[in-house]
Amino acid sequence: MEVVQYADVIVDVSLEQLDKTFQYRIPSAMEEEIYIGAPVKVPFGRGDRLLDGFVMDISTTPKFDPEKTKEIRCISTEAIGVEGDMIRLAGWMKQHYGATMNQALRTVLPVKKKAPPKKRRMVFFLLNEEEANSELSAMLRRSNHSVAKERLLRILMEQNELPWEMITGKLDIDSVHIRDFEKKGFLRVETYEDFRTPHMPEVKDEEKIILNPVQQDIVNTFCRDYEAGLRKTYLLYGVTGSGKTQVYIEMMDRVIREGRQVIFLIPEIALTYQTLMRLYRRFGDGVSVINSRMSPSERFDQFERARRGEISVMVGPRSALFTPFPNLGLIVMDEEHEGTYKSEQLPKYHARETAVYRASIQDAAVVLGSATPSLESFNRALDGEYELFTMTERVEEHPLPSCEVVDLRRELSSGNRSPLSRRLQELLSHRLEKHEQSMLFLNRRGLMGFVSCRACGHVIKCPHCDISLSLHRDGKLHCHYCGYTTANVKTCPECGSKFIGTMKAGTEKIQELLEKMYPSARILRMDADTTAGKDGHEKILSAFANREADILVGTQMIVKGHDFSGVTLVGVLAADMSLNADDYRSGERTFQLLTQAAGRAGRGDLPGQVVIQTYQPEHYAITTAAAQDYEAFYKEEMAYRKLMNYPPAGHLLLVTLTGTSYERLTKDAKAVFFRLTALDRKDVILLGPKDASVLKIKDVYRMGIYVKSPSYDALISIKDLLEEDIIEKGLYKNSTVWFDFDPMRGM
Repeated sequence: MEVVQYADVIVDVSLEQLDKTFQYRIPSAMEEEIYIGAPVKVPFGRGDRLLDGFVMDISTTPKFDPEKTKEIRCISTEAIGVEGDMIRLAGWMKQHYGATMNQALRTVLPVKKKAPPKKRRMVFFLLNEEEANSELSAMLRRSNHSVAKERLLRILMEQNELPWEMITGKLDIDSVHIRDFEKKGFLRVETYEDFRTPHMPEVKDEEKIILNPVQQDIVNTFCRDYEAGLRKTYLLYGVTGSGKTQVYIEMMDRVIREGRQVIFLIPEIALTYQTLMRLYRRFGDGVSVINSRMSPSERFDQFERARRGEISVMVGPRSALFTPFPNLGLIVMDEEHEGTYKSEQLPKYHARETAVYRASIQDAAVVLGSATPSLESFNRALDGEYELFTMTERVEEHPLPSCEVVDLRRELSSGNRSPLSRRLQELLSHRLEKHEQSMLFLNRRGLMGFVSCRACGHVIKCPHCDISLSLHRDGKLHCHYCGYTTANVKTCPECGSKFIGTMKAGTEKIQELLEKMYPSARILRMDADTTAGKDGHEKILSAFANREADILVGTQMIVKGHDFSGVTLVGVLAADMSLNADDYRSGERTFQLLTQAAGRAGRGDLPGQVVIQTYQPEHYAITTAAAQDYEAFYKEEMAYRKLMNYPPAGHLLLVTLTGTSYERLTKDAKAVFFRLTALDRKDVILLGPKDASVLKIKDVYRMGIYVKSPSYDALISIKDLLEEDIIEKGLYKNSTVWFDFDPMRGM
């Protein structure tokens, strides 16, 4: 018996209408050509009007009487349009990451969150000089004439075009007089949509970029590929200060000159300002920006400008990837290793893979850049999936900073309990004397309650997973990967010291300490508290760039991508805080943060110096970061990943269940685990179910199951099976089930 396929078709692509799809039968002759996102023409309504629509889903289950279900008339031969491309992207994300189609669509179609458009009104004077003088004379002959109308007439005689807001605001003339003149035919009022354009930085004339031979060779290779119609994914691996941004700009210029558009992704808002400055110098008003702190109206307006082709470059974090450029030619992803490129909301997509897929749809190239590439990207480059460009020297032959590691165990044993080592205090004093700038980085990222000894550096780890154990509120130590639990320790099992516990620190305390130690120093602090305002990042970074401060102390946001020529000293206060997070990526994350932090020093004419403070100076993530040796780190870390079958050597799926009743949640989690166990698949390993590190948030409990496999497709099949259980069979009703592929961190 022939299987009939049905398509859910949407005929109005707006956020309010995403749920209103209509099912049509797919003619057998079209089955091979129909895909999610495909543009089709369908008969609609009683008169069977032929409307354009897009396929949202495909199934073999009819929702209505098959005899009364209409057929898709044809596939649209017109241009697919950016809406069709974005729907196709949403379909891929739904399948690849796990979510409903609506959740995926609401991610890729943010432009449809439309706010009321801002209107701009212009007043145009219609009378010629003779007519205007005649009307003015008649007005003056009337003893009771309106002074406001006289003023308005005289102003319009001098200036034939004026904004409505200027007349009613600055000139203080009531709108009723404008309307009266309009009725008499003296003037015309026109209304325009006024796009809310974000404030762009004031910049000097375009800077002339002169590429060095390595940069020029990379740009030439990219341009040759582009002219030949080759749309590749490139990994630009360049040490800090090697001039990656200059290379991006030249690649972008090549694409823009062909009439195509560029998306420039940055990992977070803190990097927006300096990036915008450089791009705006080169591309002027063709550059726009979006970020999470903009209002819905501002975001909508920028996406609408992009859809209309009024801009050629969109700069922004992860969500900028969905800018509706109709002729996208290039996606640049700076600092591609950053964890913020992974969404924490459904669908839990990674911008890197999503960018590569979107580029394949729109015939665009992708450039990934980093001084510390993710293991996934570097592994793909070595396998030939991405083309690798390498830049090993800084521009203008500036040397990489010298780096020394301070053993905090020795500081403690010698009586120094300050968070600043004696060596770092000495170097800070020297920099202040020479009027040079310093940055102090407190690595709070990844702090998950790990327990370590300050005397010997020993960290309490899981005996089964080589992951640090986390101290939970129940007073016990937990492993979030295999479920191992043990009692907390009061003394170090390695050396017997009582200096054991969780590490705690804060930027505010560091600032207070610095102010006491160096009362004449000008100190800025940059963290979540000081950057809470709309322009918080920009104000602090601008002040430091203008040398209005001697020391900048902050969290990870100060070490990424910033270029301060006056900084000659960088101090990393506690490298161990991310090194011992209960996360298989902790070594990679620590290496990346330390290398990025070190890269902020010595970017100007003066040499730089870096001090890394740690209780584990022998750890390979510390030693390779101090040596700025990515290849050595990659070799060590990949050996560990292969041993444990962690990404990119294998793949992980985190199945998270949430619910308001712990008992019912536990029942559902066990049911999911037994369901997967019963499959008896040799290509997957199951771990769990396990409580999340923070079990309850806002009265919602969380549990998780890890599924390991060398095959990503195997994990997709597991996801598909559970989705079928939920949607078709109505199982696990007491819980909400979430999917996270290759999670960036644990629960």
